Amino acid sequence: MQPICITVLAHQEERRIATCLESLPLGRKDVIIHVVVNGSTDGTAARAQAIADRTDNLVVHNFKEGGKSRSWNRFLFDTLTAFHPAHIFVDGDAEIVPGSIDALAAALKADASVNAVAGMPYNGRRYAEYRAAMVRDHGLFGDLYGLQGAFLGEMKRRGLRLPDDLVGDDGLIGAMAKTNLEPETDWQDARVQVCEQAGFLSETVSLWSPHTWAMQRKRMVNYSVRHFQNRMVSEIMRAQGPAGLPRQLASLYLQKLPSLTPRAHPVWWWFDRAALRRMAAQARTL
Repeated sequence: MQPICITVLAHQEERRIATCLESLPLGRKDVIIHVVVNGSTDGTAARAQAIADRTDNLVVHNFKEGGKSRSWNRFLFDTLTAFHPAHIFVDGDAEIVPGSIDALAAALKADASVNAVAGMPYNGRRYAEYRAAMVRDHGLFGDLYGLQGAFLGEMKRRGLRLPDDLVGDDGLIGAMAKTNLEPETDWQDARVQVCEQAGFLSETVSLWSPHTWAMQRKRMVNYSVRHFQNRMVSEIMRAQGPAGLPRQLASLYLQKLPSLTPRAHPVWWWFDRAALRRMAAQARTL
């Protein structure tokens, strides 16, 4: 078994997936790369497969059902038959800085008490601010991070999964790593370490493109859903820990929605209202 497993989670990334995969250690015998394409209707899977056809350490999985957290669960706990010593996770639109994969794997190997290691942003409008916050708070970005295989094995043994409809998997994964899969009373920041030798580059986009506006609107509504979901998840993590997480957070919406109101901040009020409407519709569907 290869010591390093890289999981690339990709949704509608036909423009970026080749850049992402070409930045990874293709062809190395000590690394296996799994591309988990989920809910994509564009050419993401085809472009990933074209690269897989010319290297022997890349496998493409094409899940028709979307959702990053759902696909994370499905690949790790339903598809894989065993865990590798180091598991590295990459977003399909991220370009990984050379040397990052080895740096993350080395950090995990150096200290078995560290459940997660985080790569850092290397560009972006506020990247210096984000880097400082990561160092201060032992945070991680979903674009690039690593987990101990033993940690994932313990999750599977206990039957713990991310809620399938969770928006923003990185926050909960970081919390679960810091609590060692227990309630928040066992919180230890040191269980998540930031690896400054590992990093990723994000795509730079034009603020004046109508396509960018549409993407940003969708992103902001998702951030609002994440805000409300985080409140629910925090209550569960404080009281019961990961064992209390439901398979779908939408199963809690009917109970929780009456107490949720849009934030008064003018930037967030409109997006929060749109998020609450979406959550109400999802609750009715359940």
